[in-house]
Amino acid sequence: MSGKKVLVVDDEPFILRSLTFVLRKEGFEVSEAMNGEEAMEKIRAEKPGLVLLDVMMPKKNGYEVLSEVKSDDDLKSTYIIMLTAKGQESDRVKGLSLGVNEYMTKPFSPMKIVERARAVLNGSPVPN
Repeated sequence: MSGKKVLVVDDEPFILRSLTFVLRKEGFEVSEAMNGEEAMEKIRAEKPGLVLLDVMMPKKNGYEVLSEVKSDDDLKSTYIIMLTAKGQESDRVKGLSLGVNEYMTKPFSPMKIVERARAVLNGSPVPN
């Protein structure tokens, strides 16, 4: 896994562009995917240290991607933060049961994402 590599997965172009911009500005190597199938291709090929994963996407949703990653021995250590507009407890429980590392609801602060990325990729404790 690359120490500074982040994959941003979201089908909303504004969120994709803004997160990519902020993370690159902070020195991270960032790639993007706009759907679940593309996300899986990039996770397998690039082995990012962190995946910021939207839940509601075309082709494969975030839960399907999460399940596929966490059931693959080569990928299961990938740190995944799910980003979603669905903030209901049942959604959070579903994500946690599938092995998500963190769950953040939209809207979120891009700088909060940067803080999380730094903590995860530098091996520091992740702040709450």
